[in-house]
Amino acid sequence: MEDEGRESGVPGPWVWSAYKAYNELLRDKIKKKFDAQEGPWMDELAGYLVEFVNARWEGGRKGDKAQTEILQKIRKHLDS
Repeated sequence: MEDEGRESGVPGPWVWSAYKAYNELLRDKIKKKFDAQEGPWMDELAGYLVEFVNARWEGGRKGDKAQTEILQKIRKHLDS
């Protein structure tokens, strides 16, 4: 009677905890691989995106021209 959950084929809460821990570990390892291989490329792209947001924040004609230039840089970067 004390192990009713296990007898009915329902895994205990520790199984779900182990499954979650396994997935978190796998996710962290994948993130490390991506960072090692794509990190510099992603850093450069992130820099362009920050420039774009700042140009948009400034607004006005200067902001529109800057946004266009930054978008061209982003397109070029994505094509490389």
